Amino acid sequence: MGLMDKVKSQATQLAEKAQQAGQAGQAKLAEMQAKKRADAMLLELGGIVYRERTGRADAVAGTRATELVDLLQKHEEAHGPITVTSASAAIADATGVVDPTATSPAPADTPPTSSAGPIPQAKYEPEES
Repeated sequence: MGLMDKVKSQATQLAEKAQQAGQAGQAKLAEMQAKKRADAMLLELGGIVYRERTGRADAVAGTRATELVDLLQKHEEAHGPITVTSASAAIADATGVVDPTATSPAPADTPPTSSAGPIPQAKYEPEES
């Protein structure tokens, strides 16, 4: 096998790997877009439920809620189960505060009590002119 054959073989392999990486990227992008659509539908459905529970729902709220549930079920058929994150977990992830009623985050782990030795001190010597 000549040098040109080896170069051609390697170029073909690299092109195949690049194509596979591109396809994986496209799949991940489609997955993220599907999740974003589901999140938008869930957000709207949650708003409708809130308005209904507070007595402020409009006349079409029930119909729209039914439409959203149907769309979410179709979405699940196409993309798999929808995972719903609790509001407390979302707040904890965003702020580091486990209890949403708390005013400061939980304390971090305590630092070790012993050290590997003294902290080195820098020594500066005057410059000679």
